[in-house]
Amino acid sequence: MLIYRIALEKYAHKLVASGRAARWNPNDVEMIYTASSRSLACLENVVHRNQVGLNLAFSVMTIGVPDTLPIISIKKEDLPPNWQQYDRMLFTQQMGEKWIREKASVLLAVPSSIIEEEINYLINPKHDDFKSITLVKTEPFVFDKRIKQ
Repeated sequence: MLIYRIALEKYAHKLVASGRAARWNPNDVEMIYTASSRSLACLENVVHRNQVGLNLAFSVMTIGVPDTLPIISIKKEDLPPNWQQYDRMLFTQQMGEKWIREKASVLLAVPSSIIEEEINYLINPKHDDFKSITLVKTEPFVFDKRIKQ
């Protein structure tokens, strides 16, 4: 399976996690966020960056995941109403942190908070299976100027 990540160019040549808090992890819990498609990775960036930030140098990372790796899934039905709202982030962060700490799998499939029917994949870089996930290629990525208006 191929999954995708759009990152600032200077961070796009290695699979690393910042440890900064986000929807599925609290601060100091390392997790790599990826998407099931380039377009979803683009959309995730657009909603999390301001227009000026989209003018920086970005790359799209194509990441290879062996089909033999187990994937745990969190379905939107498993989440409380309005889970994607900011004031519910503590709940999703606790779920993500529990998954990371238990090392239940190297991948966690979660619904996108933007389009719930789309899937994001979280990677646990501390899991033993992380070594089998590869950065297949990195290519320049430019956000369409219409997105930045």
